[in-house]
Amino acid sequence: MPLMNRGQRYGLRTASRPAKSGSGTDFSLWCYLLLLSLCINRGTTKGADRGITNTSDSPYAKLQSVDIDAVRWTDGFWADKLKKCHEVMIPNMWRLLEDPEISHAFDNFQVAAGLKQGRHRGPKWHDGDFYKWLEATAFVYGVTKDENLDKMMDRIIEVIARAQRKDGYIHTPVVISERQQPSEGSEFQNRLDYETYNMGHLMTCACIHHRATGKANLLKIAQGAADFLYATFKRSPQDVANNAICPSHYMGVVELYRTVGDPRYLELAKGLIDIRARVEEGTDHNQDRLAFRQQREAVGHAVRANYLYAGVADVCAETGDDPLLVALEAIWHDVAYRKMYVTGATGALYDGASPDGSKSHSSIQLVHQAYGRAYQLPNVTAYNESCATIGFALWNWRMLAIKAQARFADLMELALYNGVLSTISLDGKRFFYRNSLRQVDDLPFELRWSDKREPYISCFCCPPNIVRTVAEVAAYVYSMSPRGVWINLYGGNVLDTQLADGSPLRLQQKTEYPWDGTVRVTIEKAPKEEFSVFLRIPGWAEESHLTVNGKPAGKNLEAGRYHEIRRSWSSGDRIELVLPMSVELLEAHPLVEEVRNQVAVRRGPIVYCLESLDLPDNVRIEDVALFPAAQFQDRFAEGFLGGVVVLQAKAQRLSGPAWGDTLYRRLSQHKAAKIDIRLIPYYAWGNRGDSEMTVWIPLR
Repeated sequence: MPLMNRGQRYGLRTASRPAKSGSGTDFSLWCYLLLLSLCINRGTTKGADRGITNTSDSPYAKLQSVDIDAVRWTDGFWADKLKKCHEVMIPNMWRLLEDPEISHAFDNFQVAAGLKQGRHRGPKWHDGDFYKWLEATAFVYGVTKDENLDKMMDRIIEVIARAQRKDGYIHTPVVISERQQPSEGSEFQNRLDYETYNMGHLMTCACIHHRATGKANLLKIAQGAADFLYATFKRSPQDVANNAICPSHYMGVVELYRTVGDPRYLELAKGLIDIRARVEEGTDHNQDRLAFRQQREAVGHAVRANYLYAGVADVCAETGDDPLLVALEAIWHDVAYRKMYVTGATGALYDGASPDGSKSHSSIQLVHQAYGRAYQLPNVTAYNESCATIGFALWNWRMLAIKAQARFADLMELALYNGVLSTISLDGKRFFYRNSLRQVDDLPFELRWSDKREPYISCFCCPPNIVRTVAEVAAYVYSMSPRGVWINLYGGNVLDTQLADGSPLRLQQKTEYPWDGTVRVTIEKAPKEEFSVFLRIPGWAEESHLTVNGKPAGKNLEAGRYHEIRRSWSSGDRIELVLPMSVELLEAHPLVEEVRNQVAVRRGPIVYCLESLDLPDNVRIEDVALFPAAQFQDRFAEGFLGGVVVLQAKAQRLSGPAWGDTLYRRLSQHKAAKIDIRLIPYYAWGNRGDSEMTVWIPLR
């Protein structure tokens, strides 16, 4: 096989040997690119070049993605979600995005392209919102091959191409301004214009579109944008450093490097991290007060933080930069064990201060959508922007590729089922911006965002991000390594891929997960040579059981780890994994003061909540307490909230006079009455009309 780098395998533009090497400069560059291609052309895992993150040639990634069309949902939970995404979420969002009277997003591209008159309307990051939706559309096309989606994308991409400047720059607010007043428009004038954020989402979208369709029309636009950023980085690194707000472009640039093989893009990605220390007046808000390698805690704006951490993880997978990875591990530990909600959501505060409580009062800065202090996890006022939870899932996915450890898949799953799905209504048409863990009517203070899901939000960054995530869950189900296949998530699907040596592998999962813990995996096609199947045993799944062809396989399956089965496989071999789905009461660390003497209820990967609609008449949410030895009956309620397992139990009604203006009072001596309660999955709350809700319930 001839020597090829990443870009050559796709037939994309790469450096070729110069016809003449008179000065030696061009020839030296060619030699450098040749050496680079020798380093990256390792062929670790075949059939994985078109994964959601293409780590097939990433030197420091232990796991590789499968191709985006390698997994097909067949039935069950995620099959239903993808169907809803294809048939409802994507067309509904296109209706919103193309309507100039609602979102203005596509209208801005048309004005920037010179196809119509007008001005830029909407937030400066609106281009990025549009790219997220377009990425969801591309991924769904890659799975369904819906020709209508392909034709629609081609028409849209033509408009985007016309909105791009000749030097590769693309950002509709500036391009429109330049069209109207050529002397006025100029890039990087305000770091809150979100130029690099928009370009980053363009790059990620373009890579997915290319892998789904085989076309390079959007990829060329993204390369132009990356070339512009690279040229600016070389010419004026300070401009690039100052404009790294919500840095999706870290992920985008690395993914573009993986796709086309241009070494400048990896150079740019590494440089973007290094120059953060040069930011003028750096802040914790934007995670650039300290050089990244010095950071050990999650600080500042949670969306910006999680995007940054995911992008740095991408760089680590390509470079093996140990100080970067040490910082990432410390920050991950800080989030996972001190700053994450029980639902997998992050970013606790509407507004915070950082460094909070510092002896140097002048160093304290205002932070919006803040991570806050360790264990500072309010419920009624929890911010938990939807994009922050999605960023957390993206970060964990990348850490999983580097480390091959189940702890990252555990938190990714927690976020997907709870923190992410709670943001979108069951009909796929309404959205939360923030995600509280307790909903109370008639608060004595005002909060910025609606306490109900809305069909359109003025800050529209979250809804298309949610749709993109739902569309792409299939990409996270499996990973590959030279030893075999890794099963990260469970759901009814078929995997059709290749092992590291190119041998075809086909297997099928059958399960009612997350409602039932029995997972059956059937090998439908496999080579004669032995390989491993790695099954994730979730951290909550104590005393799991495993059989192969009806015989016990493995003793004492350790929760929170992958269990490896290595053997020669034949068509028809059956693996059965039984994960116990017991109902668990969870308590929080004592320093999480808002939930002292309260518990959250979890069954499998699903976190539950109590909604006021499921209480007897005249019983308020705050009147309910659980017995320490509460016995829950789980029942699958078909047709209720799309089909969910509900939990029923006896609880206590704590009686007492209404609080009114009272702040403190004597403890009530009234005898508590027993009542029947029903808990529902947290992600499904708010779909039956107005209600109050709580995840944490007092224990008495």
